Amino acid sequence: MANTSSAKKAVRVIAKRTERNRGIRTGIKTAVKRVVKAEPGQAEAALREAVRALDQAAAKNLIHKNKAARKKSRLAKQVAKAAVAK
Repeated sequence: MANTSSAKKAVRVIAKRTERNRGIRTGIKTAVKRVVKAEPGQAEAALREAVRALDQAAAKNLIHKNKAARKKSRLAKQVAKAAVAK
């Protein structure tokens, strides 16, 4: 347990950040799932939303920039493959 006032404040700040980051991370996962489950016609729009969410998370250092790039690349590849298959 925190003893000093600065340590107590740090605990409060970390709790706030954790809660905010949890929502953003959940949003990323949801956006990625929407791309995976999207119909071929709506996959491009879902991909745009997922790319936007990933870029924002990478800009805020919630996820590593290379992880965001990797996820975007794999999703785009998957959407392109589905578009050719239809």
